[in-house]
Amino acid sequence: MTRQIALLRGINVGGHNSFPKAKQRELAESLGFEDVSVLLQTGNIVFADPGTPPRETARVLHERIAADLGLTVPVVVRTRDELAAVVAANPFPQAVPEPKSLHVTFLSAVPSDTSRLDALDLDAFAPDRYRLIGRELYLWCPDGIGRSKLAAAVSRAPLGVTATARNWNTVTKLLELADA
Repeated sequence: MTRQIALLRGINVGGHNSFPKAKQRELAESLGFEDVSVLLQTGNIVFADPGTPPRETARVLHERIAADLGLTVPVVVRTRDELAAVVAANPFPQAVPEPKSLHVTFLSAVPSDTSRLDALDLDAFAPDRYRLIGRELYLWCPDGIGRSKLAAAVSRAPLGVTATARNWNTVTKLLELADA
């Protein structure tokens, strides 16, 4: 069985899209996923799957959440090996000691138009940096993401794909769960 990680966007944030951990686990199990773990309340589900392609898993989860809860929740799925590759490809290893300063935005596909990102003058946002590698956008904000002008600029750059972000601490914990 393949281990997969489902990343749900906008779950249990600011009192919106209420979807408790127990219900997340129940929904995943009802779809036939096994060995289900849920990390935090914010939509991080790790499970064993009999071989469903990740895009199909994302579609099925999205549809079931809509049908069962009436919520429109974007879902991005990675396999355990894809998540391990994300961790290995970290372009900002200096951020690892401060995992809250590093975020990964998981994209549903490689964006076809990155012109708005490419046009950003990174020197104007120093010391913050970003790097787009395939279907992941790494964002390093050494002084914190809350006040980062680069984080705001990156979030306004339309990429035309579903996206959901996690801090580095969550990313590495999800990989640990997938390896357990």
